[in-house]
Amino acid sequence: MDPRPLFQTLHALAEDNVNFFQESTSETGRRFVAAFTTIREHARCLEPVLSHFATIYHIFDLDEHTPANGYRSLAQTVRCCLAHIVHKSRYVATNRRSIFFRTSHNCAELEAYCTALTQLRALVYLAQRLLTQNRPGHLFNHEDRGLSEQFLQEYITMHKGCFYGRCMGFQFAPSIRPFLQTIAISLVSFGENYKRHVSGIGVAASSLFTSGKFAIDPELRGAEFERITQNLDVHFWKSFWNLTEMELLASLASMASSQVRLSRALLVPPHSFDLPLVADPQLTVTITPPVAHTGPGAVQMRLISHELREGQDSEELCNLMRPEGPLALELRWRTKPLPRSPYLVVHFHGGGFVAQTSKSHEPYLKSWAQELGAPILSIDYSLAPEAPFPRALEECFYAYCWAIKNCHLLGSTAQTVCLAGDSAGGNLCITVSMRAAAFGIKMPDGIMAAYPATLMQVSASPSRLLTLLDPLLPLSVLCKCLSAYAGEEQCESPTLEKLSPVNMVRRDTTMLFRDLRLGASSLFGSLLENTGIVSRPHLYEPVRKSISEVGLKSKSLVSSKESRKSQTYQNLSCASDASPAQSPAQSPTPAPDPDPPAASFFMSDGKHEAVPPSYDGTLTFPDGFQPLRSDQPATCMPLELSPIVKNPFMSPLLAPDAMLKGLPPIHIVVSEAAGYGTHLGPLDIGWAGLGLAGFGRSTSLRARC
Repeated sequence: MDPRPLFQTLHALAEDNVNFFQESTSETGRRFVAAFTTIREHARCLEPVLSHFATIYHIFDLDEHTPANGYRSLAQTVRCCLAHIVHKSRYVATNRRSIFFRTSHNCAELEAYCTALTQLRALVYLAQRLLTQNRPGHLFNHEDRGLSEQFLQEYITMHKGCFYGRCMGFQFAPSIRPFLQTIAISLVSFGENYKRHVSGIGVAASSLFTSGKFAIDPELRGAEFERITQNLDVHFWKSFWNLTEMELLASLASMASSQVRLSRALLVPPHSFDLPLVADPQLTVTITPPVAHTGPGAVQMRLISHELREGQDSEELCNLMRPEGPLALELRWRTKPLPRSPYLVVHFHGGGFVAQTSKSHEPYLKSWAQELGAPILSIDYSLAPEAPFPRALEECFYAYCWAIKNCHLLGSTAQTVCLAGDSAGGNLCITVSMRAAAFGIKMPDGIMAAYPATLMQVSASPSRLLTLLDPLLPLSVLCKCLSAYAGEEQCESPTLEKLSPVNMVRRDTTMLFRDLRLGASSLFGSLLENTGIVSRPHLYEPVRKSISEVGLKSKSLVSSKESRKSQTYQNLSCASDASPAQSPAQSPTPAPDPDPPAASFFMSDGKHEAVPPSYDGTLTFPDGFQPLRSDQPATCMPLELSPIVKNPFMSPLLAPDAMLKGLPPIHIVVSEAAGYGTHLGPLDIGWAGLGLAGFGRSTSLRARC
């Protein structure tokens, strides 16, 4: 896709709006001028960089039929942001003279996307550094130190709240954005009431009540989302993700899902057994139960079948059933069981190795069972941090072997066995297959891995840069999950304010009415400003300003070394053609450092320069540009993980060639939307498939919306 028409339209709209609002003497008019000027400068600098990326996309694709990789994802995300800015700029240009034009609201929206574009510009520059520093044709930087560590430091300090407020999910299809906003509101509401001394019902009620203020205040939601993702520990995420395991939600999901004849929770005791070797069926290998960390223990699993099949009603299987609570019912079948299916699906659920069970994944597993006509065995492996690596792998491998040994009880002949899993489950699909190959037993006939986590190192890659705006699993959260799975000690979460339910209600009611009052004042002030009644800007000064507005206006933030959230606006405005009197953001900039950092790896005026041999190991940006910095950086994010993450059974992408050659055909499914699936980067997962294809493995990659 040629980005030039998009940039040309943006430049024309920005120029037109700047010329119009320069004639305004109001504060909002000056804010519009500053925002459009900054956007114009960002677009001017981004256009040659994206044009250069377009020339190297194909190098990192899996094949000619799968145009997908991290550089494409990053460029597509930038184009989505620019498209939103063009849409908003066109709306402003069309309606700016209308009496019903909400001046403050539209200005705040434009400033929010301007802030997002600032951060995306920084990510594009970091991707350029990756392109020049990595080995030719490689997406990942596998150095323990150096660029990957510096990228993590940049991530910790960069401002992220703008991506979780007004710009939430801009890179996704419009149909999914309300869903993401609902998750974000639920998350920040749950986080505000986390670890307070109230009952479970009280937490739910308080979260429901406090969600209102986050729904009507995008800036507050973004700031709180950033605080939670940066600083709350893995136990918070474990609690939040397990909300789907609640009996009420599980019952509602069960009623809405496909109906099946069999859904049984099983508890397999830890007994050793033998399996024949593929090379010589006369020889056997002993499969021992999982023992890591907690000693031998039973393995929990769930058998789902759309139709009752032979063996599924056997007494032997019934003896393995485990109770699921007081509401669990056992159905009696009067029909004759169908013959055993030649197919069997063994499923490993996702959840970052720390959360969820087969119960929350049951709705889509029921649909699979109906469409495939095959029984599905979903494994409820033990979760970190209570059971770190390799406990989950041992349990999943033991469950796979038990399923092969006892397939007659599951209603299958196991003629064709497929492993399926998402996220952490995709990792376990691959590592279980690697272990089966090492033991020499029957291998699965295929693997379906949805956005699998195949590299546990914090290695910099182009699409891992997009974790800065990932609404589901930001890098800080991912690092906490991987740290828990690696068995590292978790740091204490910051002490949270403890409020009684009455005080929480009183405080939130006050804030809710305040937000409603300020919103009404902003609307009336906008109407008065458009009618010309307000002639002096100081007569109407909003009591509360958005984060983006403060970033544009505050001189103290610009000159402060502790906070650089508005320095980009200042520097870019000074570099533009507008005069200093046109915007309050165009105040004098601080004196430059006597030794400015080298920036030869960046593109200037459409030319791409090589990285100097004497690279000093610091991340630098072009003169006059700095990304916005966070005022609440992570306090307990691990800067480096345990060396165990290099274990090939934890990071299969690092496995030796001999281990990868033994894998069965793999079908990798990722999201087509840029920024999704940060476990390995949305489309850097294709690099795993590319490596497997190089060993003659049948590998496919499908990007789904």
